[in-house]
Amino acid sequence: MSAEEASADGPGQGSASATPDGTHAPTVRELFFGFFRIAISGFGGSLPFARREMVEQRKWLTAREFTDILSICQLMPGPNICNMSFCIGARFGGFPGAVVSFVGLVAAPCVIGLSLAWLYLTYGQTPAVSGMLRGISAGAVGLFIALGLKMAWVERKSPFMLVFAALAFVGAGLLGLPLVAVILGLAPFSILAARRWAT
Repeated sequence: MSAEEASADGPGQGSASATPDGTHAPTVRELFFGFFRIAISGFGGSLPFARREMVEQRKWLTAREFTDILSICQLMPGPNICNMSFCIGARFGGFPGAVVSFVGLVAAPCVIGLSLAWLYLTYGQTPAVSGMLRGISAGAVGLFIALGLKMAWVERKSPFMLVFAALAFVGAGLLGLPLVAVILGLAPFSILAARRWAT
């Protein structure tokens, strides 16, 4: 089957056309189910699963594109993963893509969250449930550490980026400075560094 025939199969038959960097532009339907899968996989935090889904499995984005979009979404109010659903949905599907991506992301968690809230209020003080929640928290921390290491590995050829990442970690993480202040303080210098040394 030729490449033209494969791309003409439609959204239900195969993936959208491939780009020169090996990524694939998803259809609106694929956006919905992609973010739905991210949502139901992301207990304790969806960003590590979002990167795996969009970069490693579905290949919607390159690793660098994911990092760039996440950086933009961190400057916006609200949860990063929700902001990413709007940005990525709009990029590939316009306004309908943004809507279905967001709906796919929040539909299942709303139902699951309400159910878990009721269970927690009813049984949350029992030792077995408390121990389970502590275990889930530890797993979530591990996932975010893994995500940070993967993103740092992508930037290994740009050491100056890792310097600014470390400064942001010290400012927001260790010193407890407001995240907005840290970003606004470092952004002008990181932009200048990127213009000077980015490869």
